[in-house]
Amino acid sequence: MNAFPGKGAVVMTSIAPPNDVMRKVAADCALNGYSFYVMGDTKSPKDFRLDGCTFAGIEEQLALGFETARLCPTRSYARKNIGYLLAIAEGADFIVETDDDNTPLPDFYVPLPVDGSFPQLTGTGWVNAYRYYDERLIWPRGLPLDAVNGPLPPLAHIANVRIPIQQGLADENPDVDAIYRLLLPLPFSFRERRRIALSRGSWCPFNSQNTAFYREAFALMYLPAHCSFRMTDIWRSFVAQRVAWENGWSILFREATVTQDRNDHDLMEDFTDEVVGYEKNRAIGERLQALELDAGAENIGRNMRNCYNALVEDGFVGKDELILLDAWLEDLERIGNSARA
Repeated sequence: MNAFPGKGAVVMTSIAPPNDVMRKVAADCALNGYSFYVMGDTKSPKDFRLDGCTFAGIEEQLALGFETARLCPTRSYARKNIGYLLAIAEGADFIVETDDDNTPLPDFYVPLPVDGSFPQLTGTGWVNAYRYYDERLIWPRGLPLDAVNGPLPPLAHIANVRIPIQQGLADENPDVDAIYRLLLPLPFSFRERRRIALSRGSWCPFNSQNTAFYREAFALMYLPAHCSFRMTDIWRSFVAQRVAWENGWSILFREATVTQDRNDHDLMEDFTDEVVGYEKNRAIGERLQALELDAGAENIGRNMRNCYNALVEDGFVGKDELILLDAWLEDLERIGNSARA
């Protein structure tokens, strides 16, 4: 296990009472000196209690004073944003996010150093990153379907990269789309353990189920609320990748650091919610890549606004997204993590 790179926090959202995953995360966080935040919603139990966990239901979220909490719709996965804000306000140096059906492995809690040398992909377009971890047919949720079997660029180039956003994989029940789940076998555990840095011009969706963010990239954790539930973290990842390029950052994919025992889902409902992604994800990438953004971390907020404004203009997300994004950026400013918008 790597050395802890500062003050850590784990954030998840759940409408369930404490389960085995939450109890394990709470115990592990107490042992490691981390903070652990669970954001509830309208269906959450009123009597949620778990030692080592800071739980906030709707009323507690509203009492925090964040404009994001007031404006974010209820029954929305995007209420996870409030957990990010709480962790940031309480001084986290890095945040590891997950869900209540992911059992952490030891390396889950320890992001890799923010600077390192890894195989780097640049300018390759859409890449099925999962194929570097297993030769069997599999692809990440959100990857355009016509890229699933696309050419796999070689990993011969090793580069020094900055990686403030790091995606860990999941074994047993990886993050795949409804088409995969309806047609192909599970459980599935990846055979390879490796790390890959995706840099400017190389796209692959990443999720909010097992992802670490360092402080400099906290603003990019923002989950949009006015879009399909199954696309909120995927479209966040597209915006984050596009803005990261302007800072000279890469997105790191790493080996599985959780195992997932997936909560019950209606796969046909998932499919319906994902249709807009199957149809539009490639177009969203093209739209974002064509934007002229400003280089430098001081422009992250402005660049995020430009990206989401483009998504609103093209009808991918609702116009109220811009109001919620502004609230997010203003909340960050108030708690001392300005995106310098």
